[in-house]
Amino acid sequence: QVQLVESGGGLVQAGGSLRLSCAASGSIFSILTMGWYRQAPGKQRESVAVITSGGSANYADSVKGRFTISRDNAKNTVYLQMNSLKPEDTAVYYCRAEWVLSYGSPLVYWGQGTQVTVSS
Repeated sequence: QVQLVESGGGLVQAGGSLRLSCAASGSIFSILTMGWYRQAPGKQRESVAVITSGGSANYADSVKGRFTISRDNAKNTVYLQMNSLKPEDTAVYYCRAEWVLSYGSPLVYWGQGTQVTVSS
């Protein structure tokens, strides 16, 4: 079982920055694929950025060049640095952990979400 706790959301003006953090419980963090997802009102949840256990990162086209995902395995924490924020980045941001097993489907865990609001 993995528990995820996000922090760092808030209200920021367009062009500003925020850093989200997601702390994970347990001793398997280093082998987890971690990701940040977001859901705006009336829209489906979408992937923002994903980082593998090996440190490879992928980003949604809408955030490339502005957001950076990173992880600190010693602290069991994944971060999302968000720069040049736009009003369309406003959403609830969720942390996701995926545990790929040697058999069966991966186990997926979600955090409770943190609100990010970007004012114009």
